[in-house]
Amino acid sequence: MKVQLDSATCQGHGRCYDLAPDLFGEDEEGYGTVLGTGEVLPGAEQHARLAAANCPERAINVLEEE
Repeated sequence: MKVQLDSATCQGHGRCYDLAPDLFGEDEEGYGTVLGTGEVLPGAEQHARLAAANCPERAINVLEEE
């Protein structure tokens, strides 16, 4: 599983890095950023889905690997 964040859509509410600080951080202006490669470690899948579900702009995509 991976997460992606559309920086053009993000409005900087910060819910992603509040809900999943192991996956998301903030840039110097307070907008969300994906940490590392966006790879979701085992056990953090629920945090990724929670962050995506709580993004008001739907700027986060959770990619399920097959």
